[in-house]
Amino acid sequence: MSVQAVETRVSELEGMIAAANGGTASASSSSTNFDAQLAQAQGGATPTATTASLGSGDSAYSNLIDASAAKYGLDPSVLKGLIKQESGFNPAAGSPAGAQGLTQLMPATAASLGVTDTHDPAQSIDGGAHYLRMQLDRFGGDYMKALAAYNAGPGAVQRFGGVPPYAETRNYVTNVLSYANQFRQGAA
Repeated sequence: MSVQAVETRVSELEGMIAAANGGTASASSSSTNFDAQLAQAQGGATPTATTASLGSGDSAYSNLIDASAAKYGLDPSVLKGLIKQESGFNPAAGSPAGAQGLTQLMPATAASLGVTDTHDPAQSIDGGAHYLRMQLDRFGGDYMKALAAYNAGPGAVQRFGGVPPYAETRNYVTNVLSYANQFRQGAA
């Protein structure tokens, strides 16, 4: 999915949110406004990261992220946002559930993707990008559904016909897309 397609989808969602709130969407609505409205509509908190805080760690992996994004046809800003949300750009990150590395791959998922060392930044980024591409293919190129599947599993997205009503997953999707937008703005 291209950046333009994502921006079109954001505009559609802004219109739906505005309609739900009894107003109309403004063509000049900022992405930050969208993020706040989406988080409010989902009952979550607005991400508090600033563009300045986003850079911690990403520049060390920018070439790897850009290469994997190009390899799998991903928006590199979304991949950066995913890594920021998953690990804060810490290759040694691990979760109580067993997810590991920059992209927080579960051991079985990592193995299925050919990742032998989840703490190796190159392998983790490539594996996470590959898994995100698989979810995008599964869910028709919809980044929101693909990110929800990355977080909650594709079965949950299929069961609910979209982003599941789990607060964690809804906040996850909102945060990743917010970070992605901030990375895009920082690159401009």
